Amino acid sequence: MSAQVLDVTDEGVNLDMGGDLILDVPCLGSYRDRKAGDWVVVRPGTSPLVVGRTGDDPGAIDETAIRALAKEVALDEQVVRAFTWGTGAPAGTGWQGPATALYFRKHSSGKVEVYGQVASETDPSPTAPTAPAPKAATITANSSGAWRGGSRDGSRDNPFQGDYTGRGNLRGGWFYGTKIADACAGKTVAKMTVTITRLRGSGANDRRPVHLYLHDYTSPPSGQLSLPTGPEDLLSLSVGATGTASLPASWRSALAGGSMRGLGVYYDGTRDYAAFSGTANIVITFS
Repeated sequence: MSAQVLDVTDEGVNLDMGGDLILDVPCLGSYRDRKAGDWVVVRPGTSPLVVGRTGDDPGAIDETAIRALAKEVALDEQVVRAFTWGTGAPAGTGWQGPATALYFRKHSSGKVEVYGQVASETDPSPTAPTAPAPKAATITANSSGAWRGGSRDGSRDNPFQGDYTGRGNLRGGWFYGTKIADACAGKTVAKMTVTITRLRGSGANDRRPVHLYLHDYTSPPSGQLSLPTGPEDLLSLSVGATGTASLPASWRSALAGGSMRGLGVYYDGTRDYAAFSGTANIVITFS
């Protein structure tokens, strides 16, 4: 039978099977690149198993991704970034060259650029390739925690949102020090994504929104965790699920510039009560 993937977990996938939520269904290894929204073929029974994805042959999609990855690896491994020539001395700074009129310099990416000065040009020089964008940076949280009633909840090391027991709403945060702004210094940020995992045993099993905020702390405060910017409901996760979302442009600017330092969660009430892993990696892509 067919079913739709609600979320991907560390043990398999959470499925919508005819309106029923089935948690942590294992998958055959041939079901690769798993993501929410996939329609899959399931062997039903007391222990259901996902045997594969429905739809077209993914070969063409795989080829595009493989070619892009192969190009990235080749650029990483090559020592010489560019080899050009001309009748005059090379333009720009940093060139070194002996009397043989062969010049070379090291690019900011760590690759070598070579320029040969020739007496006459019998064949036009190739155009120097565009300098690659800086490599993406993955920023991991230094710490995380939860707060209730204006102070830190010492019994909870992971971020929580909402109230499940009637004792008051919880809020949580991930703390990165100055690592986000440090990674962005001198670079142009094209994209920021965050990957969050919802923990099992916290609230309803089905999907609940992750109510995200920004904060300006480099480390956990002893008093109330203030969350001045938000919420943005960028993700909705069932228990055990991991999801990735792009941060809004204004949030990217605030984090890259250092006016904001990390992420938090908060919800008023019981419906969206949930707990999250303390990792919440942020991946920054540059242009």
